[in-house]
Amino acid sequence: MTQILVLVADPTRHALSPADLASLPATGPAVWLSPNRAVELPVGPEVSPSIVRGILGAAPVDYALLSPEGRRKRLLLADMDSTIITVECLDELADFAGMKPQVAAITERAMRGELDFQAALRERVAMLAGLEETALSRTYAERVTLTPGARTLVMTMRRSGAYAALVSGGFTYFTSRVREAAGFDIDLANRFVIDAGKLSGRVQEPILDSAVKLSTLERLVKERGLVEKEALAVGDGANDLPMLQAAGLGVAFHAKPQVAAAARVRVEHGDLTTLLYFQGYRDSEFITD
Repeated sequence: MTQILVLVADPTRHALSPADLASLPATGPAVWLSPNRAVELPVGPEVSPSIVRGILGAAPVDYALLSPEGRRKRLLLADMDSTIITVECLDELADFAGMKPQVAAITERAMRGELDFQAALRERVAMLAGLEETALSRTYAERVTLTPGARTLVMTMRRSGAYAALVSGGFTYFTSRVREAAGFDIDLANRFVIDAGKLSGRVQEPILDSAVKLSTLERLVKERGLVEKEALAVGDGANDLPMLQAAGLGVAFHAKPQVAAAARVRVEHGDLTTLLYFQGYRDSEFITD
């Protein structure tokens, strides 16, 4: 059975050319999705990710081997921190309490899958007890930036009929604002317990973790009359992995090693528009406002 091999280069470091394709075992002509940046070509069923990487070597090029059927997904589920935005909100919030190094160390271990997610979240939030609620608005205004390509990914897929959900183990204060900035249909996340204008150090239960992310994918698939192969999920941490593995196209985005190793597709060099190229979108179809 024919596969589609998609190559997407980091345009700041490498320009794709026909010479880059010469050693690839294509069974038909290449189709350029973006000049010198993204191309797709048919290959045989014997071609594996390890074969592709062996040919590409150390070139800063992301790739995916995909079925030619159903490439354009009708459901997008995305993690927020270090995926749709460039930072970890809880780490940045902790900076206003003078606790960023301590909180960030726990975040890193949790995202690597070394700690129980729920316990790690409770521990980090407890360290912020007494922080003024106004630190939330300062964190968003001063620290939160969309990852390049985030709004283009969401809006382009939505224009093509996809439903987009921001599903985060972070907090609704941030996801509600990022949802609007990036163009998602809905957002789901955890909630701080606020007491007299200050963070109480507690999280409202139940906590949204990896199991809830997975169940959200399953619920939205059912509600929208889809099947899992019509879903695209993207994330970077261990709590995203069940969701990535269940989706038809699960992408580890600049992910922690455990997640990158377990995901079928990963993006290590490019921005979030790489996910559009994987689906066969051309530059002319991108929504860039």
